[in-house]
Amino acid sequence: MSIEHPSEKNPHGKVGRFEKFAELASNFTSSAGFSVLCVLLVAAFLVAHALHLSMSWQHLTGDAMGAVALLLLALLKNSERRAEHAIQRKLDAIAAALLEQQEGKGGKAHHDLKRAIRLEEQE
Repeated sequence: MSIEHPSEKNPHGKVGRFEKFAELASNFTSSAGFSVLCVLLVAAFLVAHALHLSMSWQHLTGDAMGAVALLLLALLKNSERRAEHAIQRKLDAIAAALLEQQEGKGGKAHHDLKRAIRLEEQE
């Protein structure tokens, strides 16, 4: 297990299985279907308490909500790190292009800037 920034593992922008899974999971958790699922889970928790069902049912619903909350936290952090890295790559490309322009030469940095601006389309 590595503690380096996830984006540093793939410096060339290649998307691995985990990144694909995280993107799919992020898309699902931001959908209306997931919101309905969460509302149903909370409703089941409230019904279990209101009907004074056995403690095992109350624990089951509470544990399910805890598991969903933990997964959402992990997905949120993953999305935050990917967005942070994409922004940093764009800022680096802008800075390099500005320096290149100030020095009166155009070339690699301008090409990298054009590529960085379209990062979301490639991923």
